[in-house]
Amino acid sequence: MLQEIIAQTGRKAHVLILPPGENSKNWQQLGEILEELLGLNLGRKDPIIAFGGGVVGDITGFAASMLKRGCPFIQIPTSLLAQVDSSVGGKTGVNSSYGKNLIGAFHQPAHVLIDTALLATLPKRELQAGYAEIVKYGLIDDPSFFAWLEQHGTEILHLEPKATAQAIATSCQAKARIVAADETEQDARALLNLGHSFGHALEAVNGYDGTILHGEAVAIGMIAALRFSVGLGLAPQAHLDRVAQHVRAMGMRHLVHDAVPVGIDADQLMNAMMQDKKNIAGQLVLILMRGIGQSFIERQADAGLVRQFWGDCLKHGW
Repeated sequence: MLQEIIAQTGRKAHVLILPPGENSKNWQQLGEILEELLGLNLGRKDPIIAFGGGVVGDITGFAASMLKRGCPFIQIPTSLLAQVDSSVGGKTGVNSSYGKNLIGAFHQPAHVLIDTALLATLPKRELQAGYAEIVKYGLIDDPSFFAWLEQHGTEILHLEPKATAQAIATSCQAKARIVAADETEQDARALLNLGHSFGHALEAVNGYDGTILHGEAVAIGMIAALRFSVGLGLAPQAHLDRVAQHVRAMGMRHLVHDAVPVGIDADQLMNAMMQDKKNIAGQLVLILMRGIGQSFIERQADAGLVRQFWGDCLKHGW
């Protein structure tokens, strides 16, 4: 269908299909994409379309940023997670053996085209992973949106049109607002990484093998960030209980303990966390919470306390 639409504009589409999964977001795959694009003799104004989920959008956008020092690209996200998060904001990149998204560039898409009908093909697990990123916007700075999700989350996971459209629109507006104020993540944009410092570490120790999806890691990571905040006396226990209850009610994974492979210890989780690109000069930077809708950037997190927290998660089954 997409090829037919493109043909109607008088253009010819060349299709490049990437292997599925997070493991496709690597330097070798990026090189292969660039070589193929160069072989097509594209001009600097020829658009490159990222039609797929977050992996496709991230690596396609990065390729577009590099090709002939910058070509336009268009995001047509096909997963819920990509529609509410990764397709908006201009972050592009690939993974490294040292961690996730450590090689990349800021390159804004020329257009983002969202069609909720594409979500009908997704399995429930993928929808739940995308829903985690929707919850994130409520936890960052919009407690009324989180309360709305508590009432309408089931409708979204069942792709009820009105609720789904509202959730996606609210999420995109929230992200666009934050990105517009800090496009290259020098300050407030880092709030969008709520749950990601813990979540990326979980993805890393699982080898990006699909055992844990990105959205699942974010959901677990947000609860971990809130639990850590509660332990520091920054947030009330009741808020942690409320968020955990909602995530459980949506059938989503929420425990660090259940996402860590056998044989992985707190030191390995901590080492993975220290590769996070938000860290500055070896200083751990975390997004913590004072409560639902009250996230903030902690630029001098105590690495010793975080390492102890990882150990407590494994010990107590958190």
